[in-house]
Amino acid sequence: MPIGVALIGGGIWAREEHLPAILASEDLTLKAIYSRSRKSAEETASASKTQVDLYSDDSEHAYDELLKRNDIEAVIIALPIVSQASYIRAALLANKHVLSEKPVAENVAEAKELIKWYGDEIKPHGKVTWGVGENFRYLDTFRHAREKIKELGEITGFLVRLYGDVQPDGKFYNTDWRKVPTHQGGFILDGGVHFTAGLRYLLGSDVHITQVSAFTTLIKDYLPPVDTVNAILKANTGAQGTLQVSMGTHGPAPEWTVGCENGSVSVGDSSVTVRMADGQEHVDKIENERSGVPPEVRLWAKALAGGKVNPEQSPSQALADLELIELMLRSGENNGQPQTCQCQQSADV
Repeated sequence: MPIGVALIGGGIWAREEHLPAILASEDLTLKAIYSRSRKSAEETASASKTQVDLYSDDSEHAYDELLKRNDIEAVIIALPIVSQASYIRAALLANKHVLSEKPVAENVAEAKELIKWYGDEIKPHGKVTWGVGENFRYLDTFRHAREKIKELGEITGFLVRLYGDVQPDGKFYNTDWRKVPTHQGGFILDGGVHFTAGLRYLLGSDVHITQVSAFTTLIKDYLPPVDTVNAILKANTGAQGTLQVSMGTHGPAPEWTVGCENGSVSVGDSSVTVRMADGQEHVDKIENERSGVPPEVRLWAKALAGGKVNPEQSPSQALADLELIELMLRSGENNGQPQTCQCQQSADV
């Protein structure tokens, strides 16, 4: 029997990605939509083309009323970064399974506190689970590349380079919480946590980052506090690499490359390129399933239906993603001073 689920959030990502993913999942039935405003909830509901109950802070039926419903067993939370933690806590206390959007929390300290609380107060009872979504882990290009990397021996280096050049008329920019961010890093956190997750996924379980050194800057004054980071990362194996992200300038095409003993692997939008040490090159054409959110939601639901937890969605994974961004920001604030990672090795990969 499908699991009754509520979508918590009426923003762009919730409406364009989570909503269709829920509707397409055979293990989920959408029961309700909550947004902070009734207008936003109605707009999201209209996109579903199904009859669902609406909840909002400016109506008679708010979030706490939704959580009292016995036919809603789980919630998917896609709210502004600074709002998520309190909604996660409330849902878990109401015995609802939770899949929350990345990042796991606004900062590492809050994330650690939330994870500890979950481990101490909720997890031992075994009634409900908490997962954190990260769609990059469900892109077929990344999953294929990870397998190819394993075939080429020890990882010797890596390069991630992404330029976004966010414009004031862009749909993601024109949300209040992104225009005037109260969370650390602004767009560098909001988008960048995807990139650290993607890199960590490609490196696999045996390679984890131990030190980070970075420089940060602000190119576009409407993207505070910083919109560009250039980081050097050192792994436990001795391998080193770079991560360059800018939301404030044009640049070359995105690049994800991992160098290995016997060749290298590069991830493209719809391809994976394997270059062997002897000069041979092979390109595998691969189509991702949208943004990766449909399989993210589908596999979360299948795990719930089977009474299991998907390890790729563990909060410790999301904490490790977040830590790398926070350490880059901290290093940038201190003129590139190296920062030591504390949360990488313990993450379940």
